[in-house]
Amino acid sequence: MVATLIWVLIVAVVVIVAIFFMYYNRFVRLSAQIDNSLAQISVQLRKRSDLIPNLLSSVKGYMKHEKGIIKEVTDARKALVGAEGVEAKMKAGNKLQSALKSIFAIAEGYPDLKANTNFLHLQQELSAIEDKVAYARQYYNDGIMSYNVMTTVVPGKWFASMYGFNKREYLKIPEAAKAVPKIEF
Repeated sequence: MVATLIWVLIVAVVVIVAIFFMYYNRFVRLSAQIDNSLAQISVQLRKRSDLIPNLLSSVKGYMKHEKGIIKEVTDARKALVGAEGVEAKMKAGNKLQSALKSIFAIAEGYPDLKANTNFLHLQQELSAIEDKVAYARQYYNDGIMSYNVMTTVVPGKWFASMYGFNKREYLKIPEAAKAVPKIEF
């Protein structure tokens, strides 16, 4: 009888310790997923900024009168490359995206440029990278959601506070990016 009670206590202690390890490891895994998805966003933003010099060189010959737009894109690219931290990178990335939209809008007025193979290829690559950035942002926010749910439901909430894991912030779209663009003819 005493031996059985000792075995039951040993099994109970082992189960409790296993639960503590399991929850800690889940939080670590979710944190690593979030960090990885944030790194993927940075990679895609970097790829996009690396394409900009090629795009600008193919555009410069055609858009001699549009130096202001080219400077805006160049400045936005520099800001993205030099950005530190999530918020700064997202802000710089949105500014670059806006500047690129201006180039593509202006390109509509240059039929030779619109037909240029290099320009079309770069435009397609940038479009593909934009899709990847959007997917990476969604994946990041999905990871944040899973992590935040773990930190708010019982018993995860208890373990999160015990281990020092706190809620994390979602990536937010700036208000300027939410505005409906004005299209004038």
